[in-house]
Amino acid sequence: MTTNIFQKLFSLLLLLAMISVMANAEELSLDYYKYSCPGIEDIAKRITERYISNVPGFAPGLLRMVFHDCFVRGCDASVLIDPTESNNRTEKTALPNVTLRGYEVVNAIKSALEKQCPGVVSCADILALSSRDAIRTINGPFWEVPLGRKDGKISLASDADTLLPSPFFNFSSLEENFASLGLTTKDLVVLLGSHTIGQGHCFVFQSRLYNFSGRGDTDPSLSPSYAAFLKTKCTPNPNDTQSVVPLDKITPRVFDENYYVMVSQNKGLFHSDAALLTNPETKSYIYQQIKTKRSTFAQDFSVSMSKMIKLGVLTGNQGEVRKTCGAVNA
Repeated sequence: MTTNIFQKLFSLLLLLAMISVMANAEELSLDYYKYSCPGIEDIAKRITERYISNVPGFAPGLLRMVFHDCFVRGCDASVLIDPTESNNRTEKTALPNVTLRGYEVVNAIKSALEKQCPGVVSCADILALSSRDAIRTINGPFWEVPLGRKDGKISLASDADTLLPSPFFNFSSLEENFASLGLTTKDLVVLLGSHTIGQGHCFVFQSRLYNFSGRGDTDPSLSPSYAAFLKTKCTPNPNDTQSVVPLDKITPRVFDENYYVMVSQNKGLFHSDAALLTNPETKSYIYQQIKTKRSTFAQDFSVSMSKMIKLGVLTGNQGEVRKTCGAVNA
C-alpha cells in the first residue's frame, strides 16, 4: 500500500513538472528576436557553417552538446558554464562531458551577437540554433527552433553524472531515462540515430572488447568481426583517452540510416546501442528504416529534436541572459 502511494505521488509530481515544462515551451516563439535582435539566425548559421567547414567534427559535437545540455536541468546552457573557485565541478567537468566539443562555435556566435545587440540573446538559444545549423551544414534534416530561452544559473557535475543516459544502459534504463523527460520510446530510438555521425572514445566501450564479464572476455552480443576490427583500433590500456572510432563505420560523416544498419548487424558501438535490439518497438523501427525504400528517419529526427530542444526551458523572468556563455552574470 505504501509503495502504491509513493508511486502515485511520484507520477503526480512528474505530471506537474511536465505541465510546467510544456507551459514554458509555449512561451517560445520563432520571431522572439524580430525587433530586439533581427538577423540572429543568419548570424548563427554563417558562423556555424564557417567553423564546420574547417572542423567537420564540430557538427556531431554541437549535436551531442545540446543533448547533454537538455537532459540535465533542461535546455538552459548550463553545460557551457566553466568551473570556478566557488564551483569547480560544473557540468563541463563531469565524465560524460569531458569529451564535448564545439564550445568555440557557441562562443563565437555569442561574441558576434553581443556586438550587435548586447545582453539580448541567450546562450541557450544560441546552442539550440547552432546544433540545428550544424546538422543542416552536413545535409542533415532541418527543424524549427523557437526562441526565447533563458540561461540557467546552476551547473553541477553531479547532475550530469546522474541524469545523462549512460552508454552502459540496458533498454529498461534507457526507456526510464527518456520517459522521465516526457520522451517516448520512438523518440529514444530516433534520437539515438544521431550516432550516425561522430566518434566514440575507446575507453568508453573498452570493457566490451577486453573484459565484458570480468573474465577477460568480449561481449557476445557484439559481432565477432566487428570486435576484431575494434581491437585493431582500441588497446586494452585503460589510460588511453585519445583513441576513437566512428560510431557509424559505413558512412561516418553522412547523416543517414546506416547507424541502424550497424545496430542490426550487432555492430552498435555502445551497450546502449545494442540494447535497441532487445525491445520489440525499437527493433521494429530499426528494420523499417533499413528495409523500406523510403526511410522516415530524417523526418522523425526533426520531430523528436523539436520536442527535445523544448525540455525544461526557462522563460520570462526565469534564468538570465548571460554576458558570456562560460559564466553566470555577477
